[in-house]
Amino acid sequence: MSGRTTGGITIGQAAAFAGVTIKTVRHYHKLGLVEEPDRDSSGYRRYGSDDLLRLVQVRTLAAAGVQLADIGTLLDADAERFAVALTDVEQQLTDRIEDLIARRDTLHRLADDRALLPDRACAVLDRMRGLGFSPDYVAGQREALVLFRALVSAGFDSFVTQLEHRLDDPEFVDLTKRSWDALSWDPDDPRVEELASALADNLLAKPELLAMPAGFRAQPDTATRYGMVNTHGQEEWPTSARLTALVEARLRAAGVRVPHQ
Repeated sequence: MSGRTTGGITIGQAAAFAGVTIKTVRHYHKLGLVEEPDRDSSGYRRYGSDDLLRLVQVRTLAAAGVQLADIGTLLDADAERFAVALTDVEQQLTDRIEDLIARRDTLHRLADDRALLPDRACAVLDRMRGLGFSPDYVAGQREALVLFRALVSAGFDSFVTQLEHRLDDPEFVDLTKRSWDALSWDPDDPRVEELASALADNLLAKPELLAMPAGFRAQPDTATRYGMVNTHGQEEWPTSARLTALVEARLRAAGVRVPHQ
């Protein structure tokens, strides 16, 4: 006879001793990893020490990361094949660990923008913070940059260059901060038109910075892509939408090619 104790133990006891659930024991039976013991005269299956040992071995290997489909072959192998198989499993686990570490690092980079944006764009955002722009404004610009990079990757570098030059202009910085503060105004507030005129004048003063990035011009759906970036977040701020529309109208009147959304 095998190492079964006289009478044996119930499936519930075997599961508890092995540190698994009854459902798991039955799953091991279904997969053929643990042989189902015979039933006693009362119709109950009784587990002996060999059965319990096999349960513990399967549970230990599964907890170590070995796929259930591989455990049976592993346990039934001779010592040499077992060692080779363990080495293979160890390599698989190492690969999974490296993948998880890479994913964790990506999450960490997401917190400081660098998973989605190149260093130059991140430097622009850092500069905005240094210039005193509100955290909410910077967060919105970060999202806009991510969208721009995804939708018009070919024109992204020139767009970042334009931003860098704009931030060198104290008047532009001041007007942009005022535009952010204006979000709390009523869309029909006469100050919105005054601010739009001031912004348009500032932009028109440096026409070289108004050139549409080449990536935009090359797209057949330019207006759609432009709208996705330029109107991002405006659903919550109707004043922002009106301010943008007024500025764009002034630019078009001055001959600047601004896509119609």
